[in-house]
Amino acid sequence: MSDRYDVIVIGSGPGGEGAAMKAAKGGKRVAIIDDYPEVGGNCTHHATIPSKALRQGVQQLMESGRQNGTRYQDLLQAARGVIEKQVGMRRGFYSRNHVDVIYGRAAFIDDHTVEVAKPGEGRKRLQADAFVIATGSRPYRPADIDFSHPHIRDSDTVLQLDASPRSITIYGAGVIGCEYASIFRSLGIKVNLINTRGQLLSFLDDEIIDAVGYHLREQGVLIRHNEEYEKVEADDEGVTLYLKSQKQIRTDYLLWAQGRAGNSDGLGLEAIGVELNRRGSIVVNRCYQSTREHIYAVGDVIGYPNLASAAYDQGRFAATHLVEGSCSAFLAEHIPTGIYTLPEISSIGKTERELTAEKIPYEVGHSLFRHLARAQISGKTTGMLKILFHRESLKILGIHCFGDQASEIVHIGQAIMAQPGEANSLMYFINTTFNYPTMAEAYRVAALNGLNRVG
Repeated sequence: MSDRYDVIVIGSGPGGEGAAMKAAKGGKRVAIIDDYPEVGGNCTHHATIPSKALRQGVQQLMESGRQNGTRYQDLLQAARGVIEKQVGMRRGFYSRNHVDVIYGRAAFIDDHTVEVAKPGEGRKRLQADAFVIATGSRPYRPADIDFSHPHIRDSDTVLQLDASPRSITIYGAGVIGCEYASIFRSLGIKVNLINTRGQLLSFLDDEIIDAVGYHLREQGVLIRHNEEYEKVEADDEGVTLYLKSQKQIRTDYLLWAQGRAGNSDGLGLEAIGVELNRRGSIVVNRCYQSTREHIYAVGDVIGYPNLASAAYDQGRFAATHLVEGSCSAFLAEHIPTGIYTLPEISSIGKTERELTAEKIPYEVGHSLFRHLARAQISGKTTGMLKILFHRESLKILGIHCFGDQASEIVHIGQAIMAQPGEANSLMYFINTTFNYPTMAEAYRVAALNGLNRVG
């Protein structure tokens, strides 16, 4: 194995994989470095894949009515099977495309050289003409909380529990906090969800926020808004969370789900002139170049939108610019949000709050799942589809969905929103024949509902 490459990619999550595949197919000699013992990055081993596999297992148990008495560890074991399949598939991608996979922790020695350290195997220096940094992010850990204690977990280590908790406090009611609140409560575990803000998931449409809060409470999740921790004390039996409001909450475990930090530290970036922002994210331009033009960065390590789906595309676009010197493809203006609570949430485009603030004349079309034949047949009648459209041009401005298969359903609306000019129109849904019965039919119902409000 030569120590010289055209491109070295650091990190084998979605962003790194997208960059490595595109560069290799563009004729470049590529190596990918990861400090995990297998490819896939944090997405595959600690975040998206295991948590969604866990959620799927819980959902199947709920549908069968067998969730009572099910051990958390049994569900985690099933999730590990999915991880192994994902790793094997991705390992095959690199092998078929002649990408060298190197395991160890990389750090820049100079702007064209990295040193890779692997415990027990010493250090190895590699050089490249260009680099793509795709090191992802990790859960934020305040210094005053002892995360080495077995009863205190974050979103990585909660997937390594060796006991089934009876109760858990989740500090942080963002996407991760709400997803785990829904998962744990569906297993019959008592859940306290502590929100440092005044409402859940404030970036969503208000009507969806209300629905999420209602259904979490219906499941039995105790939600506390506008709270902030004072201190955390853990012992052999559990954890006590002390809040500044003088409340004390005692549970078996604490899951800390308050933010994430980009994995930019330890790479030696400052020494080679790569600029970081105040959050530690790498600053990039529209083509994902850092302040050193031959060093690119993609995915969570550059911050927003912090989505695995977006990271893969960012990696492809960065590698396209690297290989071809230009890139006409960029992330779409509107990226769908998928939140895998039970039931799930997905949205794309503007919310009612945003449209009102921007003084855009809009109208709303609703379709309640309980009115759809397919939902009645499947028994999954909770939820709705909501279309926001321009009152005069009928241009689709936002799609918001709460319910079973929401993250799939939203893509139909996404496809129409992405059409140029008059092709983005509410009339598409009205003039299109949908299979019956389907969940997709919700678009026709919502479109007709909205059109009835116009004129």
